[in-house]
Amino acid sequence: MKVIMSGNEATARGAYEGGARFASAYPGTPSTEILENMPQYGESVYSEWAPNEKVATEAAIGASIAGVRSFCAMKHVGMNVAADPIYTFAYTGVTGGFVMVVADDPGQHSSQNEQDNRNTAKSARLLMLEPSDSQESKDFMKKAFALSERFDMPVLFHVTTRTCHSKGIVELGEREEADVPDYEPKIRKYVTAPANAKVLRATLEDRVAAAREFSNNCEFNRVEMHSTKIGVITSGVSYQYARETFGEDASYLKLGLTFPLPDDLIKDFCSKVDKVYIVEEMDPYIEEHVKMLGIECTGKDVIPRYDELNTDIVRKAFLGVEPETYKSDLQTVVRPPALCAGCPHRGFFYALSKRKNLMITGDIGCYTLGSSAPLGAMHTTICMGASISQGHGASIALKDAGKDTKVVSVIGDSTFFHTGVNSLMDEVYNSGHNLTVILDNRITGMTGHQQNPGTGYTLMGKEAPEVDIPALCKAIGVKDENIITVNPNHLDEVNDALDKLLPKDEPCVLITRWPCVLKKFSKQDIDEFPTLHKTQCVIDQDKCKNCKMCVKTGCPALISTKEKVVVDYTSCNGCTVCKQVCPFKAIEEVTR
Repeated sequence: MKVIMSGNEATARGAYEGGARFASAYPGTPSTEILENMPQYGESVYSEWAPNEKVATEAAIGASIAGVRSFCAMKHVGMNVAADPIYTFAYTGVTGGFVMVVADDPGQHSSQNEQDNRNTAKSARLLMLEPSDSQESKDFMKKAFALSERFDMPVLFHVTTRTCHSKGIVELGEREEADVPDYEPKIRKYVTAPANAKVLRATLEDRVAAAREFSNNCEFNRVEMHSTKIGVITSGVSYQYARETFGEDASYLKLGLTFPLPDDLIKDFCSKVDKVYIVEEMDPYIEEHVKMLGIECTGKDVIPRYDELNTDIVRKAFLGVEPETYKSDLQTVVRPPALCAGCPHRGFFYALSKRKNLMITGDIGCYTLGSSAPLGAMHTTICMGASISQGHGASIALKDAGKDTKVVSVIGDSTFFHTGVNSLMDEVYNSGHNLTVILDNRITGMTGHQQNPGTGYTLMGKEAPEVDIPALCKAIGVKDENIITVNPNHLDEVNDALDKLLPKDEPCVLITRWPCVLKKFSKQDIDEFPTLHKTQCVIDQDKCKNCKMCVKTGCPALISTKEKVVVDYTSCNGCTVCKQVCPFKAIEEVTR
């Protein structure tokens, strides 16, 4: 049967067909949909959201050691979090086939940085597969588990945003069950005490050498011979760009197994063409290897080392052909991203923006938009969980320097579970004095409403215990009187809490608790927040003085003209923040 699938959907299907029994991930664009597509395969593949990528990797490693085929998935920055276990697991090797799916984001469409994790495969010595379309995503993933077992090595399954999100026709296959051996302890293999690890380090090189020999004559690497004037070496989605650019005016060495790279195959291919082009995104990973083999080639001297490629860029770089563009006299309106109408974070950020002499350290999530005008209430964003750690360091440094600037650290609920707990522990342990604000919107919001340990449900839809955030903070050591939970839509509650907590010279936690307005409300949400979506705001034009105070909340449901401000009733969710800031009481809350 043939169906249309995105690369992420196809990767999930490949894991199912490949006999995977265990899957774990932390959501992050562009990899999120891989795990979201696993529950459809029922009990065949146990699937879960983990609190972070390190935990997801370790859980899948445990399943592999127990003898079953397993995989984890993450976006590129998640690889940094997961690096600790995977570098050592490369030494030990696997029992059941193990695959780590890592989705890079060239162009930073939804990320705070770019990084090329092909370098990680080389550094950690992981087998690496790179599919170029949805069909290969399914096929390569299916075969990755057997490849892992054959060479006793973890596989890094490297994809990018375009591979993940582009759709294509995929021919489905049947699931291939793999035998699960009886468990037996393998202490010298899996206990990486120095005496064992030194032996494993040496045998790892033997496994890499065997895999390199295999790479020279395997189904993942193929040669397409056409004109011999140009030879293109490429991998992943870059193959599609090269193929569209050169057509049959060039020959291609399409690499699907890219660590270890096939030295003999590369040399043989290059000997048959007049000149060699390397087409790859971001780092010159393939190019540097080809040059190391003594082969002259053209690559990053004409195409950029950053951002994602496309056919126009490749065509201009190698052929000098300018892309045809449509020219219009119409001006496009710049529409920067904004917090949604009714977002529970808006009230908090509005109240915080009125405070002076603050340093506000932020984190990764949709609430990062609190940094945007007109709120401007977040000053830093580095990585998951960093807001509390940064805030602790900054508050200590400012106090030591004799400054009276107060530090507020802002983090979401899912990000708090990800790496914020340890950060708060550090602050309490070391007698810090910044204010931590946990924005609990009852879901993992930015990546599309995935469950987390605080929502009451698992990825597979089963009810689960909810982490009690106030109790967790208290257990870490925050004093009970320094923990306050508020409804962020009520500005008076937020301001009262800030008044109480900001002057304190010890660890304090403010928790804002209200569901994301876009989520599908759970039974627990409806019971706890009975007014959800039952009201909206209207503006009495007779009372409105067009002072635009309401507009300064940044709500996209408010439309400002020269004469008046009106409410877009299709967008308004009745959070009433605009009503609370109106000095003329011109805004009313009405039942829908």
